[in-house]
Amino acid sequence: MNAHVAAEVALPPKLPSRPLVRIVIVGHVDHGKSTLIGRLLSETGSLPDGKLDELRAVSARRGMPFEWSFLLDSLQTERDQGITIDTSQIRFRTPAREFVLIDAPGHAEFLRNMVTGASQADAALLLVDAAEGVREQTLRPAYLLHLLGIRQLVVVINKMDRVGYGDGRFREIEAEITAHLADLGLKPAAVIPISARHGDGVVERTAAIGWYRGPTVIEALDRFAPGRPATALPLRLPVQAVYRFDDRRIVAGRIQSGFIAVGDEIAVAPSGRRAVVRSIEAWPGNDDTGPRHAGAGQSVGITLDRELFIARGDMIAHAQRQAPSGLRLKARVFWLHDTPLAVGASVSVRMGSAETRGAITKIGNVFDPGDQSAANRDTVGQNHLRPNHIGDVEIALANPIAADQYEANPRTGRIVLDVGGYIAGGGLVLALDDGSQTFPVAAEKSQALAARAASLDRALAGLSLAGRLAAIRAGLDGAIVFTASFGLEDQVILHHICDAGLDIDVVTLDTGRLFPETYTVWEETERRYGRRIRAIYPHQAALEDLIAAQGINGFYYAKQARIACCDVRKVEPLKRALAGAQGWITGLRAEQSADRVKVGLVIADRERNLLKFNPLIDWSRQALEEFASAHEVPINALHQRGFLSIGCAPCTRAVRPGEPERAGRWWWEDGSKKECGLHVAADAAR
Repeated sequence: MNAHVAAEVALPPKLPSRPLVRIVIVGHVDHGKSTLIGRLLSETGSLPDGKLDELRAVSARRGMPFEWSFLLDSLQTERDQGITIDTSQIRFRTPAREFVLIDAPGHAEFLRNMVTGASQADAALLLVDAAEGVREQTLRPAYLLHLLGIRQLVVVINKMDRVGYGDGRFREIEAEITAHLADLGLKPAAVIPISARHGDGVVERTAAIGWYRGPTVIEALDRFAPGRPATALPLRLPVQAVYRFDDRRIVAGRIQSGFIAVGDEIAVAPSGRRAVVRSIEAWPGNDDTGPRHAGAGQSVGITLDRELFIARGDMIAHAQRQAPSGLRLKARVFWLHDTPLAVGASVSVRMGSAETRGAITKIGNVFDPGDQSAANRDTVGQNHLRPNHIGDVEIALANPIAADQYEANPRTGRIVLDVGGYIAGGGLVLALDDGSQTFPVAAEKSQALAARAASLDRALAGLSLAGRLAAIRAGLDGAIVFTASFGLEDQVILHHICDAGLDIDVVTLDTGRLFPETYTVWEETERRYGRRIRAIYPHQAALEDLIAAQGINGFYYAKQARIACCDVRKVEPLKRALAGAQGWITGLRAEQSADRVKVGLVIADRERNLLKFNPLIDWSRQALEEFASAHEVPINALHQRGFLSIGCAPCTRAVRPGEPERAGRWWWEDGSKKECGLHVAADAAR
């Protein structure tokens, strides 16, 4: 039984009627995070009976006024010092959502706790004090949210009562904070004026902020898209131990994501050995009473149909969706140790139950969250990582380890670094490979890929779009990636993927220079289909080098500058997006340009060693528009203004009457060369 059939047999437990969204609340110390959470709990009826009276009585005994933050500040030290030290997690609900609120500290000394809280979140609330305005500790967590890939964000301007509820002060702070966030590629879904102490703008719009027309905090929270549940991710079962009972060898561990069922074919990483699940054991356990399936969050023991050498730290996955493994690891690390981490240092690397030694081979993109000044960035250095600094670290491992990219599976994409038996740092996995150089695909493998592409091209030709996508998913065992830029073609494909519930990874390349309308339709699309779209961002260090070399707008003046810009913002991120994939789905159509007339429905992409699918290649724009209208597909507002093909704002314009569709992209160039590098070979002319 393969993993897809198993998914039908291994029915997941019934999900709650409300989607779950994890939200981290960040901002400068004393800007009112805990007060806002206390107000939310009270206004939504989430406090136990008598709790408010109890807290007011405690405050009276202490001779101090009641504060909403007392709901969260459970540590005596916190109440005495008046600051939040730890990360508190609180549940509450609205009619539309279940929420976990993560109150992360804003004080500089507790940055590690903030990083821990933010790494678990699907979305974020960023608080700003209306009287104090944007501060250094306001921008620090914003940058951390950017590094951790959290792009669902609402800004809350609190303590409006301290500025007389003036809309002028609100507009001033709104303009400042949105400009800072735009520099990081972040666009808040809303900027909301509130007084958490008095309740204005939290659940209700009051007369005090009658000039404001946007959502309340509760309404904004209800618009956040939930993260993918662990059960929707591929099977990942880290091995904790192997026990022998009678003649059985029972492999034990806790399922981190996905489902496993009796009859599933599994693969063990990093060895790659395969077997079939014979049983799932239960206490006291026998073939008659043992369960037939288990899912994420459950601790299980399984037996296999053949003897395999399996050890603690191995990772079990379905054979069709194996866990990546390798000897070279790249991670975004938050360093905690008093001694700086330097190139050449020896560390112990842990991922779940796996552990191996490693040597630091490279450190880059270093950032001090406590100081974002340009002077600090110039002096912080790129060859070592100081305490409480963040950087991208490459590690050569003594033994291969299995892990996922954090963006693909957060539950198996985190590592811990150990020095001298003590935890010294933690990180998010960015990449993992076997340490070898990348060579062209061998001739026989290339020929096999081409033959398969030709066969699939013929098989898909007569199918509908829905049939093509279903056949693509059924025809490939490994990961399939659909890269969406929220144009008309992508939206129609995405509608079909979501409508059929296909196991296809949807990603977008957020270059940081997209149109505001693109971010708007991105948010609308996630809300319409209830699905998060994974964003891949350019490397910050590469962007800084690019801008240092050619200036902010250097691409206007030379084609080579435009190519360099696209390589940093799109081509390299695409490489990361497609890492390990067997199939790549795009929205290319033949009538878009003269070059694309020659493109097939299925292409053997030898450079990337995958099959590239263009399921809309024979569709007309009119057919797309008719389908989108009939099915209420979210459409980018720029299409109504003549933008037929939408990319980065500086390099895209509206198409004039009579021009081909791609005329608006890279509009400086000759009409026959309008590819940014995503759909051409690395050495081809552009």
